[in-house]
Amino acid sequence: MQHPAFEEVSFHHHTDDDTFYKKVKKTTILLSIITVIELAIGLIIYNIHKGESPNELLVLMFKGMVCILTLAKAYYIVSVFMHLGDEIRNMVMTIVVPLLLFIWFITAFIWDGNSYRNLRNNYDKHFQETTTPAKGHGHQDKHQDPPAGKQ
Repeated sequence: MQHPAFEEVSFHHHTDDDTFYKKVKKTTILLSIITVIELAIGLIIYNIHKGESPNELLVLMFKGMVCILTLAKAYYIVSVFMHLGDEIRNMVMTIVVPLLLFIWFITAFIWDGNSYRNLRNNYDKHFQETTTPAKGHGHQDKHQDPPAGKQ
């Protein structure tokens, strides 16, 4: 008799090859459709930005849709191709919780970097003097070349 600590932890469901291939084919088609939709949304965002006055709320809505579709693709990839959908809840949590902490980590750094940038732009006069053009963006210094006959 084997000790309970060494028993199988996950419930590995063995299915026949045909069922597995159908599941993979279905998931691949679904991921392809989601990718085409994401590309179409990206083209719409590109065309909105090319217009005279882009609607920022509409662009933000489309970007949110792309984020949701990307998360759906990530779920299907992890669930089917990495076989995490067949694992028990505790195994899934050991992967998902650190991922959520990593997402929080990235968000915190982006937020902090944006705060630093705003403070630097408002209060660091040396930074403004060294990075802002004195005559504006559209003005160029005109170099006077000597006449062609005089060198």
